[in-house]
Amino acid sequence: MSASTVQHRSPLLDAPGAVAAEGPDAGVAWHYGDPHGEQRALVRGEAVVDLSHRGVLRLSGPDRLSWLHSITSQALTGLAPGTSTETLVLSPTGRVEHALHLVDDGEATWITVEPGAVDALRAWLERMKFMLRVEIADVGQEFAVLGEPSRSDVSSHGPVWVDPWPGATPANEGGSADTASYSAVSTLEHPGAERPWREVVVPRAGLVAAVDGRRLAGTWASEALRVEAWRPRLGLETDERSIPHELDWLRTAVHLHKGCYRGQETVAKVHNLGRPPRRLVQLHLDGSSHDLPAHGDDVVLADKVVGRVTTAARHHELGPVALAVVKRSLPVDAQLHVVAGSGTEGAEQRRIAAAQEVVVAP
Repeated sequence: MSASTVQHRSPLLDAPGAVAAEGPDAGVAWHYGDPHGEQRALVRGEAVVDLSHRGVLRLSGPDRLSWLHSITSQALTGLAPGTSTETLVLSPTGRVEHALHLVDDGEATWITVEPGAVDALRAWLERMKFMLRVEIADVGQEFAVLGEPSRSDVSSHGPVWVDPWPGATPANEGGSADTASYSAVSTLEHPGAERPWREVVVPRAGLVAAVDGRRLAGTWASEALRVEAWRPRLGLETDERSIPHELDWLRTAVHLHKGCYRGQETVAKVHNLGRPPRRLVQLHLDGSSHDLPAHGDDVVLADKVVGRVTTAARHHELGPVALAVVKRSLPVDAQLHVVAGSGTEGAEQRRIAAAQEVVVAP
């Protein structure tokens, strides 16, 4: 077993009140005893989230940006030092395989990825190098990631990736034609505009010192605010069929007029000739149930399955909410239910009423 596949356990789990997360965020804290208070502290910009389970790659060599430009979805040639962006690795048929949070410091490109994704991504990148002058290093044993509510690209600790979500105003709203939005609302009305977020890369040996004197918030809090912002996350909002259009991910991760890259044909065809087969929605759930649905639980219209829950969370103001991917043809005023437990074999099932809020327009 390689070092990057060993089960991660953050030293911040030893902080008072820490309760460990499960699933994709195993190894860091779900909360520290006050999840709603932690959410409110994040909204005020007064807390930090342990994301030290994320993978970290460092790419060096003079061809690094032009090479990444040629194999991923974003325009990266000429990327100025300190400028944050995100890019996707797509399959030949345009399905989302990897999501890269990327910032270049002028000497190297720093990339953070979802927990457990770094080995597969690094192996693919190594296969794609050919004779180019690029060196790929998995530095997750030396560096860790912290998340915090800020749009500043300056840090005293190390490289900083500033989340571009929800991105620049697209062409149909008077902005650049190099991206596109499938959202049901304008960028100014997009809830993601109220969620400043960044990732700071810090020396792993100094992780505890980097948060000294600061309030800690768990992934319960950060995920609830991500759901509120309609922000897709690889492995949760995505499955083996996902294309970026379904999640409104073109707006920050795909450049529509760059050169050829793997999956570009599907991106262009769907954008130019039609609509994606599925769409992201936000569900406002009946709060009378104490339990939340799980990732993969069915969304139903009457007894017909029309989608699946991707992420569910308890928000400090909105109450129980979820993101879900549903059929594009589903009426926007349909009376929906979530069948909690349907995504887990042998689990007790219960129906939860769900009001649909349109994210990606049908």
